Amino acid sequence: MSLWQRPLEILQAIAERRINRFRVNSLKGFVSLFLAGTMLSVALAACSGGEGGSSSTETPSASPVAASKSNVELTLVSFAVTKAAHEAIIPKFVEQWKKDHNQTVTFKQSYGGSGSQTRAVIDGLEADVVHLALAGDTTKIEKAGLIQSGWEKEVPNNGIVSKSVAAIITRPGNPKGVKTWEDLVTKNVKLITADPKTSGIAKWNFLALWNSIIKTGGDEAKATEFVTKVYNNVPILTKDAREATDAFAKQGQGDVLINYENEVILAQQKGEKVDYVIPDVNISIDNPIAVVDKNVDKHGTREVAEGFVKFLYTPEAQQEFIKLGFRPVDETLAQTKEVTDKFPKVQTLGTVQDFGGWEEIDKKFFADGGVFDKIQAQKKK
Repeated sequence: MSLWQRPLEILQAIAERRINRFRVNSLKGFVSLFLAGTMLSVALAACSGGEGGSSSTETPSASPVAASKSNVELTLVSFAVTKAAHEAIIPKFVEQWKKDHNQTVTFKQSYGGSGSQTRAVIDGLEADVVHLALAGDTTKIEKAGLIQSGWEKEVPNNGIVSKSVAAIITRPGNPKGVKTWEDLVTKNVKLITADPKTSGIAKWNFLALWNSIIKTGGDEAKATEFVTKVYNNVPILTKDAREATDAFAKQGQGDVLINYENEVILAQQKGEKVDYVIPDVNISIDNPIAVVDKNVDKHGTREVAEGFVKFLYTPEAQQEFIKLGFRPVDETLAQTKEVTDKFPKVQTLGTVQDFGGWEEIDKKFFADGGVFDKIQAQKKK
């Protein structure tokens, strides 16, 4: 429904009520009918613009609803491991927005596996902003008609607002002596990871394993063989990264866990002793941010939502991501001593583009009947 159809329907209803209530053979009825007709004609003229060509709905503008309120609420839907970062950043944004706009912003927040969060938004969770583990999930929301195409061009860095690399977490003292991805097979290591059908990080984990063979000269046959052997040693596939961490750390399952580097750093900051390795051959784990256009226009929150997304790219917000273990997307910050001391250098870094983008990745690896399903089927034999 276009922006003008709803008020037009209201005016039509008013006209119909006027017609039914009054008779044109009375002066009072005639005047009422004339006024209703005039209102409807004005509305039609304003909507037509005199030409009947393009519609203003092609590029929806922000509703003025939120701008006129002293309080406004945003719903942020994000993947599980960003929770600590957003809880540190949001108060800073709220303070800055209040100072600049004299408006109080409150947040509803939802965290979970990126795949599950994506489906929830598509199924009706009315997120104003989504921060997901991979651009492929954001694209799914776009294809569902909730986000306008070109979302990645509306903010810096093609929409990527946080990033990390894959880390291999070991038991204390690294008793299995794991240093590389290949050690997961050669040393008969039990691995804990999440399910790529429901978790964004699990897709990254899979790609890190596959990438480790391709980037060192192996072909796809060798990569398939290697990844199959690794998943044969996975005793449990959890729903998301948080559950994988709990299975490894709290339930004592497995010899190693693959997780985001930032999760390891955050655990250490909380006083936990965590032994881990950042393999020299790794994958750049890029996490996008996007405004959910259909929802912000419905809620009248576009201005605030876009303001929050832009704030996440500021040095102040990026510093919070760095503190909590995310590698900065700002190259200037990436060259600072704080960052180079904090994050081990990766020698060979693969990217999503190396695989042809997320559409190709999902089709090849994670769609029903894809490489991952074939590996799981082989595992069950």
